Amino acid sequence: MCDYSLHLVASRPAKVGDTLVATEFERSITRGFAAVGEPGVAICLQPGTELAFEHNVQYDRAFSLFGKARVEHKVARFRQVNMDDPNVHHDALEFPGGQIVMVTRLVPGQRASVLQLPVCSHGQGHAGAAAPRSSREAIEL
Repeated sequence: MCDYSLHLVASRPAKVGDTLVATEFERSITRGFAAVGEPGVAICLQPGTELAFEHNVQYDRAFSLFGKARVEHKVARFRQVNMDDPNVHHDALEFPGGQIVMVTRLVPGQRASVLQLPVCSHGQGHAGAAAPRSSREAIEL
């Protein structure tokens, strides 16, 4: 739910209507989401949470020589990938075209609103959460 490697950062679950900002947290080597007005608190998303960004999403490519890239969508669903490997980040965004971008690659400062949380049934997983993809399928451009 909150896989940002943020052991020293306070966190809370996302709520419908939260306005989030992609953030580089202090005392952490990674990026995640914070709520506007709560810069030191990581906002944890459940798989299946739907987000709407203000603009098309920008992310850092894997090799900084190639600069930033842009996804031609403003909506995404949060999911986790590479769950079979405990030594990598799992938090990702999946876009309508199927493209997956790791949360740790998001350009800081981008804003998104939480549109919808996944429906949960007692004893069952999250509705709307997609099955994890292998590391070969996750895009980390």
